Amino acid sequence: MVEAYCVKCKAKREMKGAKEVTMKNGKTAMTGACPNCGTKMFRIGGK
Repeated sequence: MVEAYCVKCKAKREMKGAKEVTMKNGKTAMTGACPNCGTKMFRIGGK
């Protein structure tokens, strides 16, 4: 699983339903939801 920071919980958590996406600039990122509160989470990756 991918770990990201949840802004609502103010803690690092593992993403639920993580998917890899490509941003406009060509870099990859992971998007998913917080397992505790359901807030959308986003983590920027590399090239």
